[in-house]
Amino acid sequence: MGGICGYIGLNDESSLSRMLGHMVHRGPDDEGKYTELGLGLGSRRLSIIDIKGGHQPLTNENKNIWVVLNGEIYNYRELREELAGKGHQFATQSDTEVLVHLYEEKGEEMAHLLRGMFAIALWDSKQEVFLLIRDRLGIKPLYYSDTEDGGLIFASELDSIREALPASSVSPQAIAQYLTLSYIPAPRTIYKGIRQLMPGQILKEQGETRTIRTYFEPSSLITPSIRTPVRELEQQFRDKLKDSVKSNMASDVPLGLLLSGGLDSASILAMMRSITDGQINTFSIGYKDQADNGFNETAEARILAEKFSTSHTEELLSPDIQDILPKVIKAMGEPFADSSSIVTHLISQIARKSVKVALSGIGGNELFGGYSRHLDIQLAGYYYKSPGFLREFVVNRISSLFPETEPHRDQPSRLKRFLQNGHLPIDKQYVKWITFIPHEWQGPIFAENFRNEVDTQSAVDLFEDMFRQWPARYPADKAMGLDIQTYLPDDLLKMGDRMSMAHSLELRAPFCDHELLAFAMQVSWKRRFTGMQLKGFMKNSFKGILPEQIIKRAKKGFMVPLARWLREPLRDMVHDLLSEHRINQRGYLNPKYVTWLIDKHESGRHNFANQIYALLVLEIWLQQRRSALNDDVTIEL
Repeated sequence: MGGICGYIGLNDESSLSRMLGHMVHRGPDDEGKYTELGLGLGSRRLSIIDIKGGHQPLTNENKNIWVVLNGEIYNYRELREELAGKGHQFATQSDTEVLVHLYEEKGEEMAHLLRGMFAIALWDSKQEVFLLIRDRLGIKPLYYSDTEDGGLIFASELDSIREALPASSVSPQAIAQYLTLSYIPAPRTIYKGIRQLMPGQILKEQGETRTIRTYFEPSSLITPSIRTPVRELEQQFRDKLKDSVKSNMASDVPLGLLLSGGLDSASILAMMRSITDGQINTFSIGYKDQADNGFNETAEARILAEKFSTSHTEELLSPDIQDILPKVIKAMGEPFADSSSIVTHLISQIARKSVKVALSGIGGNELFGGYSRHLDIQLAGYYYKSPGFLREFVVNRISSLFPETEPHRDQPSRLKRFLQNGHLPIDKQYVKWITFIPHEWQGPIFAENFRNEVDTQSAVDLFEDMFRQWPARYPADKAMGLDIQTYLPDDLLKMGDRMSMAHSLELRAPFCDHELLAFAMQVSWKRRFTGMQLKGFMKNSFKGILPEQIIKRAKKGFMVPLARWLREPLRDMVHDLLSEHRINQRGYLNPKYVTWLIDKHESGRHNFANQIYALLVLEIWLQQRRSALNDDVTIEL
């Protein structure tokens, strides 16, 4: 685990050293390099498995295959045993060395045999083949770019890869997508010319030829829904989750769990306790300020810690958000406006004091229907079949009567959203729900010159098409399919990786296991929402195992009091960085829109915290890039 970087078609060891220097936080335990004519591989290592013998890059007996790995191969012991039986000789106990010998047997097809989270770079000097491989669901990051002199560079983080590029300008298209979604969807990044390798992809260079192919697509796992009796199906689910959790617990260093008090982390904890009688470290945080009590889940986490006898760390914080926010933005490497990154940053910092590895509940919502929008879009499919004139009447006359509350987190807000968009086709409804363009604003969001040069609808069009193309009949399945391909890798997993690695903590996600995903794909939407409840199937599967109050509690997730922060401690920062003068200088937004957002939010009549936060993050990021890299990061239209 840690970070990897390198190049092919270049001879620039000094750049390799600088790239590694930007990833010390990802791997403070060790640094390794291998170079030959036209090739450089580098690794920063956070030692988790085979602490003494896992130095990278690693090679085979003939020293003609070299590999670096960011991540963990959970089934490496089984693969190692099979390879040893075929005569392969191993010099270490590490999972990375298994890749070298597995490649000797299977070539690039080895990707199909790996279970884990991984970003791999491999060089085969005999065949003159260079490979980049990313895990199936995008748990581990991998960026790459072409250079002006015909080479290719890659790295685990954007700031690292920029060390080998003489100049990188900001992509206006990426800004448009970011302000629409609150994150930048792969393969695009904030910089022109730097791209992400997509989940489940292999990049191959051999001579002058480059190919990028997909070895795994989540939709390939779709099969007819299981007709197994429900109790048997629930047992199968618990068995699958337990197997994934057991794989994720492989470690030669202390390990723990980020415990939110919700169903996902609670179910992982239950599985961990069924696997081991030893010490389990759990971590939770809350807020001291009485005004923020509604965001605390410490009481629920405490109940779980007591039931499963964990060594529990609980901290109540009074975070200095003006100090923390720039650190979070810097660690992300590009504009990213999911405010859950703040709490992930805080809890990772606390967990790292005790452990090197922590499990997380990321992925449970996407696999088993944890968001209200998943159920709502299924209901919207029925509503859409009602007469068009009736839906138009509802959107024009009735939806405006509902008050503005916390976005999509209570019944009135969900019903208002439902009615406002009910006249639209289902794909357009769902994409409107997951974008951040306020329904109430009727004018242009982007500045006129920006609109003329940039396709500001590209993210919307892309997601609507992906929703339609997902090979399932029911809207709920299509919604979860879209989220698995986009929101999960490009928001949640990206955030989990950057915020944990900023503190040299390895974060693992047992729900993001392709074998568990294959099981989930066989469970019909009706079963996933048993009793028309979010995660109804999952809740029933853990009845009698988890405390009843955990099963019945409403979903919260890792949340922060963002709306209050923007009205109070961050208010002056908002007015300074998002002033009309500053917005006009940047040239990408309509200043009237920004003023309207701030006025409405501060009046308390609307909650536009997410939209304002996205603008604030972008402006802080632009300032940081100019300062840290000593260049004026421009937005060239």
